Amino acid sequence: MTTVEPFDAVDVIRAKRDGGAVPEAALRWMVDAYTRGYVSDAQMASFAMAVFQRGMERDEIRVLTDAMIASGERMSFASLGKKTVDKHSTGGVGDKITLPLAPLVATFGVAVPQLSGRGLGHTGGTLDKLESILGWRAALSNEEMFAQMQSDVGAVICAAGSGLAPADKKLYALRDVTGTVEAIPLIASSIMSKKIAEGTDALVLDVKFGSGAFMQDIDRARELARTMVALGTDSGVATTALLTDMNVPLGLAIGNANEVRESVEILAGGGPADVRELTLALAKEMLTLAGQPDADVEAALDDGRAMDTWKAMIRAQDGDPDAPLPTARETHIVTAPEDGVLSRLDALPFGVAAWRLGAGRARAEDPVIFEAGIDLHAKPGDRVAAGQPLFTLSAADEARFPRAMEALEGAWAIGGQAQEAGPIVRERITA
Repeated sequence: MTTVEPFDAVDVIRAKRDGGAVPEAALRWMVDAYTRGYVSDAQMASFAMAVFQRGMERDEIRVLTDAMIASGERMSFASLGKKTVDKHSTGGVGDKITLPLAPLVATFGVAVPQLSGRGLGHTGGTLDKLESILGWRAALSNEEMFAQMQSDVGAVICAAGSGLAPADKKLYALRDVTGTVEAIPLIASSIMSKKIAEGTDALVLDVKFGSGAFMQDIDRARELARTMVALGTDSGVATTALLTDMNVPLGLAIGNANEVRESVEILAGGGPADVRELTLALAKEMLTLAGQPDADVEAALDDGRAMDTWKAMIRAQDGDPDAPLPTARETHIVTAPEDGVLSRLDALPFGVAAWRLGAGRARAEDPVIFEAGIDLHAKPGDRVAAGQPLFTLSAADEARFPRAMEALEGAWAIGGQAQEAGPIVRERITA
């Protein structure tokens, strides 16, 4: 007996194309039918473009998110007996904050289920960075993940299982090839469907804006943050967002192994001031949501407790935190052509250059080169002398240097003075 579908994809597409709101039942059906394969890629691509052009009402975004959650499993950490709090970043250049942040927060007895991804394009992936550590593995079963959070380690950084929001996985791949990635309703539902399905009690969103961010315009970043905070709150997840600046690369390292080195410096109480500042700001926000607003996160970073948790977390996933990290066979140093002040350093070109050196991937199946990347020796506002190193490019093959250098043409400047930078954290957004 043939099953009669209750709706028609063409009607759903037309409703959104013409600027109307899609009825809840029809929108839920559209997601389910696409996941089942009844609605074709061509039809869903048309619907995604209609959303991109026409937008969605808040209630529509809530229904879309809930339908994507319903397409797979929903985890629960209620049996852990302690608060769970997660962080999600919209990604940027040199953004290694998850690495020191997860163990720092876990030091206070809070469980941190950090389900992370891999890099694609100019933004790096947390799992790629950690895989530069000898033996470390990203794939954990749900049982291993729970056991690690239940233990004294408390934090886990691993790959999300295929069972979480499979509709999103399918739709994300389609958006990537149809020019609809930037649609705020689709971004928000993609991120939040996985985070809500994950089952965390609380969530802090690091929503970046600027030249190296997904959302270059701060107003668009603010709209995305507000949309995601509303989705989390409506689903019973305590959610806040910080709007953070990504016009300049974060820290001094851009790549994989070199970003791990910089993260370890932060855990040792040192490292670049901007990475430390953002790590502490996000830790305070996460612990406030977990009921510990007075937690002394600076002390835990400086006295070695966070480092101890980091080493335990790496060992729990079969990594050796004391093993040497990969180093590049080939390097290329760019020096200052004149005396002056480094007045500009644009994040996006440096992310693209690191990607061309091998630190990122053009296709999901491509390998990354752990030792490839860029180390900065100066940031905007620093005075430099002629001949002083500005940054070092690292690669496994010197043939990669010319294209990386092409990406950096016009990406930095030396002048009389740098434009005054604002604070990294610009706004805090709550429900």
